[in-house]
This record gives sequence, structure tokens and C-alpha cells, in this order.
Amino acid sequence: MNHPDFIQLPMTLKDKLISDFKDAELRLNGEAQTPLHRTRQQALRSFEELGFPTIRHEEWKYSNVSTLAKQAFDFGQATDFGQAEVAQLSIPKLDGNILYFVNGVYRADLSKVVSNPSTLKISSFADAARTNPGLIEKHFAKYANFEDNAFTALNTAFTHDGVVIEVPDNQVVAEATVLRFVNDARTANAASQPRNLIVAGKNAQIKVAESFRTVGDFAGFTNVVTEIVLHENANVEYYKVQNESNSSYHIGTTQVCQHDKSHFYSATVTLNGGFVRNNLNIVLDGQHCEAFMYGLYFPNGKQHVDNHTLVDHAKPNSYSNEVYKGILKDKSTGVFNGKIFVRQDAQKTNAYQTCRNVVLSDEASMNTKPQLEIYADDVKCSHGTTTGKLDDEALFYMRSRGIPKDQAMTLLTLAFCDDVVSQIKIDAIREYLRELIQEKLAE
Repeated sequence: MNHPDFIQLPMTLKDKLISDFKDAELRLNGEAQTPLHRTRQQALRSFEELGFPTIRHEEWKYSNVSTLAKQAFDFGQATDFGQAEVAQLSIPKLDGNILYFVNGVYRADLSKVVSNPSTLKISSFADAARTNPGLIEKHFAKYANFEDNAFTALNTAFTHDGVVIEVPDNQVVAEATVLRFVNDARTANAASQPRNLIVAGKNAQIKVAESFRTVGDFAGFTNVVTEIVLHENANVEYYKVQNESNSSYHIGTTQVCQHDKSHFYSATVTLNGGFVRNNLNIVLDGQHCEAFMYGLYFPNGKQHVDNHTLVDHAKPNSYSNEVYKGILKDKSTGVFNGKIFVRQDAQKTNAYQTCRNVVLSDEASMNTKPQLEIYADDVKCSHGTTTGKLDDEALFYMRSRGIPKDQAMTLLTLAFCDDVVSQIKIDAIREYLRELIQEKLAE
């Protein structure tokens, strides 16, 4: 197939990746015949045909990846990242299941799992592919489409490590599960492609957080795909926190499939990252489902943050609500593209979307594109977006009470952020984010 919206010329990174795939394939032996690897091969063919997207592609109109595509990265490079570095990245008072992945590789020596195995089945993707191939075959790449998304295709082709989380029917996981992905770019450009699968059984409940960091002055590239499946009456809380470097590139896709009466609750917070693209796609493929999405992005300098969301109401009698907020400083740029689909059979759908942005600099810019496509007639749907300065009336009121201008602006900004941060129900992460936001406001 020919895609004029994608780069077809040879690229350093693209050529290296294709070559790496073929070299690795020669060492697979029997694994080359597994359904998992056949899916990898299909995904690589898609990546070869698509190439990296350009700004001529509508979905990437405001997010140019040409600089990324021309760089050289070492995938899965060796690192001496250890307990000393973990201590520097630790989140105060954070308990639960904490798993570390360094340069895309699971590090059991840095991780801990405290939940009862009968309540929570958790393993690295590499281990699950060997010990539970049936689960992998049933769910892997069945939700995140790699045929028309180059980065999802790339991740699928190179799937090796990440995490597989399975919550059996009727089990409630009391402890939070925190996945900490670190690119160690202290000695060279570092890249990783984690692949995560989360399956919540009937009536199951779990809280999962993904945290992304890049350490060091070299460039980091993370291309992550997380597939989440909620069976009947399941409840999943999902949080994504990004606090990376100015030299980092992050492409992330979270693909969610909900069945009857399931409840999905998410918050995505981006505090730092040179180039960030978050795709959050939710299919409400059942009746009486609920999906809540909160987002906060806070770029400064020349950082670029792009949030693309898709809520697909495929069945009737479901509800979704989306609130994204952005604060932009200096010469940063932001993008929000939110789509709501209501299918013809999805009567009695309620779907709402709001995006609000505060621009603190004349040189910062924000691009927004809310979209509604409704093919049912008995629905309640709305969307709206605003971009502007801080509330002048509130600022005047605070200054009239003797509060200095800088302090008043900080308080208003904190309140604006807290509408999203307060939605995070893992206490230690919520309080940690509040501290980081205050530090960033003081810069």
C-alpha cells in the first residue's frame, strides 16, 4: 500500500530498526514459528510501508518527528543503573507493587511485588510469552491497531519486554501497582519499547500507574504501548506520569477495551519532556460502561506536548467524561485533539469533553481540535475548548487583598492544576506531583 502522508525515503533510524529486527530473527530458533512472532512480522511489514509520519499526515499536523527519525539510538543498551539511582528517583511514602524497567528491560533486582499471587498475577512480558502463551495470543495486538500507526507497528514488531498484569475474576487488588520506566542516557542515546498488557477479569479492581523518566544528558526515546482490557463490571484506575528530560522523545499509546458495566478512570500528567505524544484510545464495547479521562500538561522552554484522545461509544447506555488542562510557558507548544465517536447502535449515550488552557507567555502556542461524530439520535454530547490567560478578575481580587502579583499568579495556577491532580487516588503520587508542580512554577 502507498501512503503519501508518510516519509518513504530511507532514514537512519528506520533502516537500523529493520536491520536489527532481521538480525534478531536469525537467533529466534523455534520462537520464529510462534503466533507472537508472526504478529511481529506483520507489524514490521506495516512499519516498512508506513515509515515515520510527517506533518502532511493529519494526525501529526502539529507534531513533527523528523528530528527523531534522523537520530541514532541504542535499544536495550547495557547500563549500571542500580539501587543508588533508584533511591534518587524514589517517590516518598509510595508503597505497593513497584516494578522497574531500565532501557526497556525488566529489572527484578530493583523491583518488588507484595500482592498475593492469587489476587494479582504479574510478570514481565518476556516471561509471560514463555509461561502463558495462551493469554498473550488471546490479547496481544488485538486492540492497538498497528496497520495504520507507524509507532504502534514499531512497538509491536519489537515487543520483547514490559509487563503482563492479570487480575482474576472477583479479585480486588488493594495495593497500587507502579511501573517505573527509565531510560539511562548518561553515556549514549538510549531507547526503549515497552509493551504492557493489563487484563481485569469480571468484578476485578486494580490501580496501575506508569511513570517515565530519562536520566542523563543524551537523548532518550520511549515508544510504549499499553493494552487494557476490562471485563464485565471490572474497575481499573490508570495513571500516567511523565517527568522526562528536555532531550527526550516519548510516543505512547494506551488502548482500552471496556465490556459491560466496566468502569475506567484515568489521569495523564506531563510535567517535562522534550517531545511528548500521548494517544489515549478507549472503546466502550459494552452497555452501561463509564470512562473518565483527566489530563494535565505543563510544558516550558521549547518542550512540545501533544495529547490525542479517542472515545468510541460502540454500544448503548454508556457515559464518558473528559477534562484536559494545559499550562504553557516560554516557547513551548501544546496540542490537544479529542475525538468522540457515537456509533449508530449507541443510543442513550452521554459523552462530554472539555479542554482548557492557560498561556503564560506570548511566545507559547496551543493548538486544539475537539471533534464529535454522532451517528445515533438519542444522545447527550458536548465538547468545548478555551485558551487564554489567567482569570483577570480572580487575579485582581487577590491583589486587592494584598497578595503580591507573582504569588497570586502562582496560587491561581496551582488551583487550575489541582482540578486534575486531585483526581489521582494514589496518595503518594498525588502529593509528589503537587510538589513537582510548585517547583516548576518557581523556575
